[in-house]
Amino acid sequence: MTIDLSRRRFLAGAAVAGSALSVTGCDAFDDLTRPGTRLRGVLESANDLTYRVQRMLLASDALAAEFSESEIRQPQRPNGVTAPDDRDYVAMSAAGFDTYRLTVKGLVETPLSLSLAELMAMPARTQVTRHDCVEGWSCIAKWTGVPLATILDQAKPRPNARYLVFQCYDTIARSLSGEVKYYESIDLLDGRHKQTILAYGLNGQTLPVANGAPLRVRVERQLGYKMAKYIHTIELVDSFAGIGGGKGGYWEDNGYDWFAGI
Repeated sequence: MTIDLSRRRFLAGAAVAGSALSVTGCDAFDDLTRPGTRLRGVLESANDLTYRVQRMLLASDALAAEFSESEIRQPQRPNGVTAPDDRDYVAMSAAGFDTYRLTVKGLVETPLSLSLAELMAMPARTQVTRHDCVEGWSCIAKWTGVPLATILDQAKPRPNARYLVFQCYDTIARSLSGEVKYYESIDLLDGRHKQTILAYGLNGQTLPVANGAPLRVRVERQLGYKMAKYIHTIELVDSFAGIGGGKGGYWEDNGYDWFAGI
């Protein structure tokens, strides 16, 4: 007998299991807002299990669906912050990003500082893919950029490097303790994937500010919140300890899954 365990069927089963948990009463989910509680710990362990199972079901070189340009029906919908008000960002934007530099640091043999012109001079990849947002909408668009693997080859990750953390210009929240900048992360496996690019072009034009100019990451096999915009630094690390809330991303610090595969 052949067992056909598709990835989508697995995730559907996980959703059913999650809905069954809700019959215990809404009060139990109050604990989700309190890090360190037993329920939150159980669900975070489940996230880790989901990541491992998805990695088994999804081959490391499997490609996300690509489309023809005729299937682009509308402009790429902006979401999240669409006009960062960080002083340095505003000044760079006014100057056409001529002073922009991408920093690559952390667990690398060769730290990098690359201008936008240098990035655009590297071999590029163009792909027409679908952006799937956790809010429930999708949009097909054409993205152009430098494969992240090219940058990694230049930086030469050290053997203990496991993750790439993207630091961004956009302030996602403000509090009494200061500004909270958006950040995200992926592992090296996704970092070297053929369709993971640092995009500077959208639908044949320069990437607009509303969509993440001058540079955003495209991780086509994951949900949209993993595709950080306005990035200025990529740091290679062996853990998320001491970075943000320690979960690997702004939304992850607020309860989202770290691995958002689709």
